[in-house]
Amino acid sequence: MTLKDLTIGKSGRVLSVYGEKPLRRRLLEMGITPSTVITVKKAAPMGDPIELLLRGYVLTLRLKDAGMITVEEVTE
Repeated sequence: MTLKDLTIGKSGRVLSVYGEKPLRRRLLEMGITPSTVITVKKAAPMGDPIELLLRGYVLTLRLKDAGMITVEEVTE
């Protein structure tokens, strides 16, 4: 499953980050690295972008970019 498949309030552990080299590098620089736990906090009214909580900060990400991140759902 990808990060964009998680519903609001659910968390996932990052398995891998895909995409073209500049996008992948940028996602990794923002802290979206393998084993990181990410929680979906909320979504914009039309569903895009989504607000994520990871590593103690909030990040807003487009659904297109969230589709490049594979995760496994975790229960806390």
